[in-house]
Amino acid sequence: MLSLYLKLFYEFFKTGLFAVGGGMATIPFLSDMANKYPDWFTQTDLSNMIAVGESTPGPIGVNMATYVGFITGSDYGVLGSVLGAIVATLGLITPSIIIILIISAILKNFKDNKYVNNAFYGLRPASTGLIAAAGISVIASTLINVSGLAFNTFCLNWKGLILAVVIWLFSNLIKKTKALHPIVFIAFSALIGIIFKLK
Repeated sequence: MLSLYLKLFYEFFKTGLFAVGGGMATIPFLSDMANKYPDWFTQTDLSNMIAVGESTPGPIGVNMATYVGFITGSDYGVLGSVLGAIVATLGLITPSIIIILIISAILKNFKDNKYVNNAFYGLRPASTGLIAAAGISVIASTLINVSGLAFNTFCLNWKGLILAVVIWLFSNLIKKTKALHPIVFIAFSALIGIIFKLK
């Protein structure tokens, strides 16, 4: 039991330490974690977590860490689930807390330093790449059905693709809908998914 919680903390600590760029940047790390620990969660579970995490309050990375910890600890009952959620969440946020405390203490003295500015300049494209990788993995797992590696097993999820295009058109091209809050589109998509069982 203890080894599970230590492993949870370690994996999410590692994710929190290297996921530069916010919650979406944690997705490539979580995808790797799903491959490494399939008994924790699968790639399909990850897609569902992303959908729920994006449509609920709070940072997506924290939401997903809490969910994974809760599910993973469920073998030990309700208390185990709650403890797993706490451990995974603490693992994810601890590196940020440590780094922010260190940076806030020293950045004032180095904010005009060219090496510090160059380091931040290098971190921006890295975080952009991580977020782009996350977006591509979500597209691949949601809109493309792949079973095995053979080319003839590749097919598009047409219902999901049509819904994605419709939502994109309404949110970007039709002016009247720009006043609508994103939660309207999330709720509409969830309703469509329930009615037509897109997955």
